[in-house]
Amino acid sequence: MGTHARVRITAALAVFTFAATACTGGGTSGTTAGPGSKGGSLPRNETLYTTGTQWGPPANYNPLRDWDHATGTKGLVYETLFHFDPNEGKLKPWLAESGTWTDDKTYDVKLRSGITWADGKPLTAKDVAYSYGLGKIEASSFNSLWSWLADAKAVDGTTVRFTFKEARYQEWDYTLYGRPVVPEHIWSSRTEEEILNGVNDKPVGTGAYKLKSKSQDRVVWERRDDWWGTKALSMTPAPRYIVDVSNPSNEVVIGQLGQGQLDLSNNFLPGASSLVKSKKVVSYYDDAPYMLSANTAWLVPNTTKKPMDDAAFRRALAASVDTGKIVKGVYGELVKPASPTGLLPQWEQFDDKALIAEKGFEHDAAAAKKELADAGYKDTDGDGFVENKDGKPLSLKLAVPSGWTDWMEAAKVIASGAKDAGIKITTEFPDQNALTEQRGKGDFDLVINNERQLSNTPWTYYEYMFKMPVQEQQNTVNFGRYENEKAWKLVQELGGVRTDDTAGMKSTISEIQDIQLTEMPIIPLWYNGLWSQSTTGTWTNWPSDAEGAPKTAPALWRNWLELGGFETLTQIKPAK
Repeated sequence: MGTHARVRITAALAVFTFAATACTGGGTSGTTAGPGSKGGSLPRNETLYTTGTQWGPPANYNPLRDWDHATGTKGLVYETLFHFDPNEGKLKPWLAESGTWTDDKTYDVKLRSGITWADGKPLTAKDVAYSYGLGKIEASSFNSLWSWLADAKAVDGTTVRFTFKEARYQEWDYTLYGRPVVPEHIWSSRTEEEILNGVNDKPVGTGAYKLKSKSQDRVVWERRDDWWGTKALSMTPAPRYIVDVSNPSNEVVIGQLGQGQLDLSNNFLPGASSLVKSKKVVSYYDDAPYMLSANTAWLVPNTTKKPMDDAAFRRALAASVDTGKIVKGVYGELVKPASPTGLLPQWEQFDDKALIAEKGFEHDAAAAKKELADAGYKDTDGDGFVENKDGKPLSLKLAVPSGWTDWMEAAKVIASGAKDAGIKITTEFPDQNALTEQRGKGDFDLVINNERQLSNTPWTYYEYMFKMPVQEQQNTVNFGRYENEKAWKLVQELGGVRTDDTAGMKSTISEIQDIQLTEMPIIPLWYNGLWSQSTTGTWTNWPSDAEGAPKTAPALWRNWLELGGFETLTQIKPAK
């Protein structure tokens, strides 16, 4: 799910944190309490200080809530059967030693032997079958898996056999590195409500770290010296401690990076390009866009409300957005404008160029005006804004979280472009947690969202766009509640194309893109960077495009630890 991590500006907190950071120096013992800490020291040279996904007290340590658990819950504590390497485009065996399609409807996973949970109990095939079985709970975020998976059972201590009603190869690979495995001996005594929504603040996993402590503004993870991967994978994460600090504000984070109190920030930071140029921080590239691309930012219209239930209106809205102005003015070219399909640069081969030339859109206020007029939207009272087709006033609210400074500025650019086309949009900036709740319930007009990250397949993007049926609560996909049976059927077809059949993928994706560009259920804006700014005072050998440097993802966002973030932790080196 991945957050596009950002910050909330809280003046009182910012002032307090400046005061606190000012007095945490490097004590004579060579330890510091770290950013804004209130006592309790860890050896600085063994501690990685990060920030980037929490902007308040961590919500939970429940790996099944993969949109709001504390950073590292999945990846550092709970692990998955495989990881995925975006550079190679391949699954990497992790808890699993191998996975094999034995026939069209059967997939066998062989677990590595000798893996133990942090409490010393062995990991077995029964734990894996149990973890996948949790999707059968109706309110589970992966309940739809069981519409095509028939059975998951332990054949012996280390073999899990998955049997399918319908094999969806693309989707299955995504599941293999996305689904955390939890211990049956602890979880089986819990109620469904505790399983899905429990805080789980004593997490027991197979991973390289355990939870050491937590407070209002940080989570401290401590390395397990008996982690199985040291032997089996010949990997050891370098930091003994990882301290993930919640972000009080951009300014504070920049200050903490400058003072070497933060090692890695996975937030968007305004002016990051000048920090990179002045060598104050290290980024993946030395020039624009400075970061790898991570996800697409979308303008999401609530299609259950008028006039956003009208494709012509949505297309006009798309043509009114001046993305170029956002890329340059708001981001200083830290991001790239999205293609009309919104597919990430890494997936460019799947863009149907001829179709985009015919049906794609670009910023054009006159075209937007014409589209509105042709569809019957008129400005009858002469105030410069069109009314709904029934003559009622048309005024929409675009909501983005308070303190997410770049999105707040982008929202203003969108409202201003809409005004030029005759669409009235006002901006509002609610608290991030409140907005997440409203978005899930469908209680909004317009939001910006970038929930879906880079993955093993563009299927994940189209699932995000078209997923049906629409639930009362939509926590992770199709926030705009758009319903199109044909598109959803094609997405499911795409899920079933074999992962090595590129031509088959292209053909189905082209059909999906045809519907997408005609219907415009959500509007692609720009590609967010995999925000990553690191300092080299305590840790070096950060990923970059420089020769000999690691090429893994320098991010600890939710769901990125399995896409190379964890591997990055094993490649950084102490500076001294």
